[in-house]
Amino acid sequence: MRSRDLLSDRQAAGTVYGLPIAVLVVSGFFSMPTVSRAAIWAFCFSVIGAACAVNARRCGRVHCYFTAPFFFLMALLALLYGLGAVSLGRQGWNVIALVAVGGAIALYYIPELLFGRYRRSS
Repeated sequence: MRSRDLLSDRQAAGTVYGLPIAVLVVSGFFSMPTVSRAAIWAFCFSVIGAACAVNARRCGRVHCYFTAPFFFLMALLALLYGLGAVSLGRQGWNVIALVAVGGAIALYYIPELLFGRYRRSS
């Protein structure tokens, strides 16, 4: 299972997780139109979510079953906020970032503490 885990390959993990995270962080420091930030954040969260979904399928990494849908929801939230369909106040991007970081940390560790690192093969 570990050999198929994207997280065990530094280059793959850096590409599918690290690069989108870096883009999210860097884009937060630049002034840009809200729609542009929404597109960038939605894309980055979607890439991370897709990587988690692929990893769950490839190796059965337990936390990926939780983080994949979470990141897809974060992508949707970023898009809806950026388009003005959801109101999160003046600090909406900070709220999204805080929820993303907090949720990612919790969903990375808690499921694996409860259920183990890999899903058992049938």
